[in-house]
Amino acid sequence: MFEMSKTWEKIFFIGSWVGQGSSYLSPYVYGALHRQHHAYTDTELDPHSPSYDETMMKMMLRTRDVYNNILFGRTELEEQFTKNLPKWKAFDAMAGSWGSRIFWGLFYIGFYMIFATQPWMYLLLPVHFLMGPIHGAVINWFAHKYGYTNFDVNNTSKNLLPLDFLMLGESYHNNHHKRGNNPNFGFKWFELDPVYGIIRVFDAVGIIRLKAVES
Repeated sequence: MFEMSKTWEKIFFIGSWVGQGSSYLSPYVYGALHRQHHAYTDTELDPHSPSYDETMMKMMLRTRDVYNNILFGRTELEEQFTKNLPKWKAFDAMAGSWGSRIFWGLFYIGFYMIFATQPWMYLLLPVHFLMGPIHGAVINWFAHKYGYTNFDVNNTSKNLLPLDFLMLGESYHNNHHKRGNNPNFGFKWFELDPVYGIIRVFDAVGIIRLKAVES
């Protein structure tokens, strides 16, 4: 969808670590997983598919195993899955370490101890601890089982939400599988992709360079 300089790649690596915290995922590995998902959707080679795994937990555990195999070099990937992906192995090792994950977990607990005004608010802590896996489960499980479609595609992808502010546009999954190189995940007038506006701003100020969208 776009290109950016090596300097901005590193800035966004750091931003990903701050934003994801205890559930940090390597942008390099995540990019490779995403390309595999599009290439092998709903088959045994798909890293996450409710058509192959019987339960959401089995799907997520398999995704974890595929992720770790790529991260630790136990799987050799074809060039189509790795070409031009941003890579910063030293930072991934730090950001994905147990030390980093424990640090962020303690930070979240401390933040709640200072700012939480009601005991029930502490029930939200698991969402912070596991934000990445929860987001992955919502999109890769539910958006392949429930929702509506705008396009006929050879897979089970669906648009989970007609107005998606919770997943920041990613639940327009059927649209994305049909138009994989389009940075705007919305298609119909009511399908607002809030991240697309940010992408356009980044392109306008030179942080990224949007590529031409193929028809």
